[in-house]
Formats: sequence, structure tokens, C-alpha cells
Amino acid sequence: MFRNILAAALLFAAPAAAQPLTADESAKVDKIVADALASTQVPSASIAIVRDGKIVFARAYGEQGPHIAAPTSDARYQIASISKQFTAAGLLLLEDEGKLSLDDTIGKYLPGVSGGATVTIRQLLSHTAGLQDYWPQDYSFAAMERPATPQAIVDRWAKKPLDFAPGTAWQYSNTGYTVAGMILEKVAGEPILAYLDRKLFKPLGIRPIDQDLAVGKGSVTGYRRNALGPVRPAIIPGADWMFATGELAMSATDLAKWNIARIERKLLPAEDWIEQERMVKLADGSPSNYGLGVTLGQRGEYKQVSHGGAAVGFLSQNIVIPDARLAVVSLVNGDFGNAHSNIASGILNLLLPTASASSDEAHRTSLARDFYAALQKGEPDRGMLTENAAYYFNEETVRDYRDSLAPLGAPTSFEPLGGPRLRGGFVNRNYRIAYPGRSLVVVTYADPGRDGKIEQFFITPAG
Repeated sequence: MFRNILAAALLFAAPAAAQPLTADESAKVDKIVADALASTQVPSASIAIVRDGKIVFARAYGEQGPHIAAPTSDARYQIASISKQFTAAGLLLLEDEGKLSLDDTIGKYLPGVSGGATVTIRQLLSHTAGLQDYWPQDYSFAAMERPATPQAIVDRWAKKPLDFAPGTAWQYSNTGYTVAGMILEKVAGEPILAYLDRKLFKPLGIRPIDQDLAVGKGSVTGYRRNALGPVRPAIIPGADWMFATGELAMSATDLAKWNIARIERKLLPAEDWIEQERMVKLADGSPSNYGLGVTLGQRGEYKQVSHGGAAVGFLSQNIVIPDARLAVVSLVNGDFGNAHSNIASGILNLLLPTASASSDEAHRTSLARDFYAALQKGEPDRGMLTENAAYYFNEETVRDYRDSLAPLGAPTSFEPLGGPRLRGGFVNRNYRIAYPGRSLVVVTYADPGRDGKIEQFFITPAG
């Protein structure tokens, strides 16, 4: 199925009717996508490009699933945490209606949550509340194979002691968005998707659905991979795990319509767009690099508004440069590899070039290098693993890692990608492993401390 993904990506490309990119630009975009799919073995991608405030390119590539004969740009992919900006927008609209304030404490609406008397809705939306993330891993743990409810997630994770005093640190928290979604539903008096559909989606002419419904015949199939092992259909998790943190499945063109609304400052009041994109500062005045459901940064002289998404079997990237009137959506149906980000960054480098940087942590890099070598032998040190990581590294996973990594031998380099960051009570560190003619990426989470146990050691092709 995946042997000739490069050829398949180009042969089965499904173009949109209008294509104002130049022929050279279009050909380069095709190559960026095809190369990313071929190098990672991710089955398919769907992209949309907004230029000058209009959708100028929308195309699907590769194989979206066994029940989809040819790729279509109308197909819905699970966009996961990109959904957070819609949850935040819904709460901004409720504030406009005078039904709440983002500076209200959460205990006013949802009693029993840790920090209820001090944590505000704004802190939930900006990941500065201190609530521990219930899903920092890039794999689904045992409990996720069974259905959940927002209340069950709150009861298990949002009633733990806060990881830090509200407003003093930034830590990505799906748990915080679960609480935010429950508040939205309580104040709106209707399910979150019904409210968002009425206030946002229908006015824009977009048709997202609950990601729990985007499975089975006719839906895009999600895929997984252990290191460089076989590409397999993802195991569909139990229902209702994503809720307000990442509940949407939509097409790339539908997400592009939302990006246009952001660029044009339409649909929401202009002050709501500004509020969502205002960087939240921590108590000591340091920047969080996050607004309300969106990541904030710079691309050269321009402000960049972005967010990624990771669902079981899917990865996504959405990047908007409002002042350049440019946006790129990249959706893929594999939860491994960097195809989604390589596609988005490749297109941006083509249309609006810039640069990046990285840093180092010698001891943790050494531990990661040693653990990688042990995986190549099929002999991971289980004393270095948390309970969740021990569950992930079952017999099949260890075998796939050993069989696919051992033939590669010793890498030519093993270097950090960026610096450490806190998430879900763990420290996230990523690495690039180089071999002649190919590279791998390792996404790790570990308990805090110099020798903290490994919560995740996830190897994918770098693309």
C-alpha cells in the first residue's frame, strides 16, 4: 500500500477548481507534499493555502483509506487540538453576550475543581491554570481504549493538586480545556458543538463533525507506526476523550475558511480576534508565547498565529500570518513522522521564507542516546520507564523498534531539537537522529529531574 507513496501522491492528487498559484509554485508544493509522504510513509495529506485572503490552492494526496477510491480535498481529518481555538472563540462570544467574564473564577460555574477559587477561565484558555494535562503522550494509554466523559476526566485529573500557582507558569493542559468546555456548555445551555455550529460554523459555511463520528466506512482512516515498523491502522480510542480539547474533524478547506475570517477580522468582533491573539504574560512578566487557544510567534517581521493537533492516527498543523494575508493548513492521516509540519513549513518557506534555531541538554541527550541503543537491541531498561511507558513498550512495540532500528546501526549524530518544555507534569525533549541519507525524530517526555523516568520515547521518520 505504501511502497510507491511518492508516485501515488502525485498520480492521485485531487486539485480544487481554482489554482492561482503559479505553475512553478504549484509544482513545488506538490513535491513538498510528495517528499514528506514518501520519506515518512504517512499515507495521505490534505492541504489548503490562503493567499491574499483567498483560498488559492486545495489538494489531497495519497491514500485516505480503504473505502475512499481517490483522495478528495473535501474529506474530513481529525484536527485534534486545533479545535481549542474554537472553544476559546465560543467563550469569547459568551463574554460578548454578557453571560460570563473570562476573568471569572472557574468555581463560579464548576465546583470541585482544584484551584476553583483562584483559577480563571482565561487561565484555562491560556494554559496557565496549573491543571495537570491528562494526555501529554503521543500514544493512547490503556484507559483511552474505553469511553470517557468530560466529568470523568475532571474527576480523575482536575481534582489533583495544581502543578503550580495559577498564572506563574505555562503548561499545556487538555484538562484545562475540558473544564473550559464544561463551563461553555453550562453557560450556553446547549452542547458545545451545537453552540459552535450556530455561532461559527454555519455562518462560515463549514461542516465539521465530532471526531468520534469520523470513523468507519467513508471516513479517512488514521494510521500508526512503531519506530520504522509496519504502518498499521490506528486503534480507535473510546468516545468522548477529546471533547472541547480537540473534538473536531473537518476538511482543510473548511479550516482555511476560518483562517480567512481571522485574516479579515470577520464573524467575531475585531476585539475578540485581538484578544485571542494577545500573548498572555506570566506573573513575573515573562511571555507565555500563547494566547487563547493559539500559539503566538514571529515569522520574520510578521506575527504568526498557529496551532498543531495530534489525535490517534492523525497529525495536523495550521499556520496563519494575518498581516501577510497568508495561511497554510496541513492535515495527515498518520500519527507518526513530521510530514504535517514539514509540509506546512516547506510551503511557508516557499511563499514566505525565514529561519529557526535549537539548543542542548547534554545529560538528557546522553540518556536518550543510550535508551535508543537499547531499543535497537530490543532490550529497553524498564527501570527507566514510567507505568504508562511500560504499557506502551509491549512485546509487539519492542519487536517493531528492534527489527526496524537494529539494521540502521549506530547513528552519525543524535542532537536535540529545540529546548525542554513542561507539559502534563512531564518535561518534553525532542531529538534528531541522523544516518546517511535519512533522519529520525524522537519525541520524549520524562519526569522532572536530571534522571526522571521516561514517560514517552516515540521514534518517527524525520521526513
